[in-house]
Amino acid sequence: MAGDSQIEHESSFRDRVSTVTESGKRNWIYALKPEGGWYTIRNYLAVFYLAIFFSMPLIKVNGMPFMMINIPDGKFILFSKIFWPNDFFIFAIAMIAMIVLIVLFTVIFGRLFCGWACPQTFFMEFVFRKIEWWIEGTPSQQRKLDAAPWNAEKLRKKGLKHLVFFGISFLIANTFLAYIISTDELFYKISQPVGENIGLLAGLVAFTFIFYGVFAYLRDIVCTTICPYGRLQGVMFDKDTMQISYDHVRGEPRGKFKKKVELNLGDCIDCKKCVVVCPTGIDIRNGVQMECVGCTACIDACDSIMTQLDLPKGLIRYASENQIITGKKFAWTARMKAYTVLLAGLLIFLSVLIGTRRQVDTYIGRVKGQTYQKLDNGMVSNLFDAKIINKTNRDIPVTLRLENSEGTIRLIGHPNGITLKKEAINKLAFFVERPKGEIKRRSSEIEISVLQGDKKIQTITTKFLGPVNSSL
Repeated sequence: MAGDSQIEHESSFRDRVSTVTESGKRNWIYALKPEGGWYTIRNYLAVFYLAIFFSMPLIKVNGMPFMMINIPDGKFILFSKIFWPNDFFIFAIAMIAMIVLIVLFTVIFGRLFCGWACPQTFFMEFVFRKIEWWIEGTPSQQRKLDAAPWNAEKLRKKGLKHLVFFGISFLIANTFLAYIISTDELFYKISQPVGENIGLLAGLVAFTFIFYGVFAYLRDIVCTTICPYGRLQGVMFDKDTMQISYDHVRGEPRGKFKKKVELNLGDCIDCKKCVVVCPTGIDIRNGVQMECVGCTACIDACDSIMTQLDLPKGLIRYASENQIITGKKFAWTARMKAYTVLLAGLLIFLSVLIGTRRQVDTYIGRVKGQTYQKLDNGMVSNLFDAKIINKTNRDIPVTLRLENSEGTIRLIGHPNGITLKKEAINKLAFFVERPKGEIKRRSSEIEISVLQGDKKIQTITTKFLGPVNSSL
């Protein structure tokens, strides 16, 4: 009998993607609502994540959005600090750190991000699927409703569900737009006549339909087929990767509980509850699978059955392949340690870059094609131009000062001094005049400081041209 069970298990082993039927058609997943400790934790996390997502665009610090990613204008605000295209190297380091972080977590914990932090998973499982359960009922009721002919009840339930889905998708699209152009700008655009913002409205509607299509129709296909991270995770796994796993050593061979003692069967009673709660429709007992998003629904389902049967929990649990086979505890491998050291180094470097980043960046250089000019008062002048980027959200009055030599700075076109416009690149030209007797070389270095009141913001070193010696 045990042999028959094994043969049945081997013949039922999957030979296709869980979202595709034997005939090649879409296998619509009717997932049962999970219950248990892991699902309760994820519910709390969902509330936390969703609160952050919808409230973040509303948060301001010193009059600036806490976060804004304005790709069209090349303006980024993170933690109320403005980053401009010339800060791109910081984003490059941040992206590298993020990639290493994802690789590290995947090597250690498999697809942990997908089940515990991915927006697609949380919106699908804790917003849209809950609405579906509320309107259409349990998975069996949903299946019957889909199979039933169109009538008043089906039209009412389907219509209400998709209307709510579309409304939430519109809210998500507006929230994403607020992250791009800021909440203030979004409200301002809304208050204007529709005809003045046709392009913006068209983009908003397009993204609404995209989100609606993802959560109403694509759903689990995003996780199993479209998402590049899901497709690449297989090359990052090894036998020491912690992931949701079925303990086949303890669970096989499967069989009904009443026959367990008589036939010396494993603890798995083949109830398939772990399958019906899976949002991607896989059977975790078939081993590591690309479609598993690490949501822990199967762990809760299996633990509830084990509790009812007075058997130990953990038949399905977080464990590596080596843990299940050898029974040894989890240990950090050399590969994991190397990724951890690399990630720590990148995060420290990134923190230093952000902490030492200037709010005002200055670029000063001699005007190309110009040499020096001798003045009647015994001075030698050079023409310079400057670009001063004010990254703050306020105008800043500044002055320029020559630091390491005698001389003066004479501004062109700024009779009332320099005021740096907020969030802009400020261009100006000026002469540096030095006594002819101070010039000892054809080309010498000078230092020019930018000051806000008495506070020195930045000092720039540049070249000054003059006569070879003071007698010329």
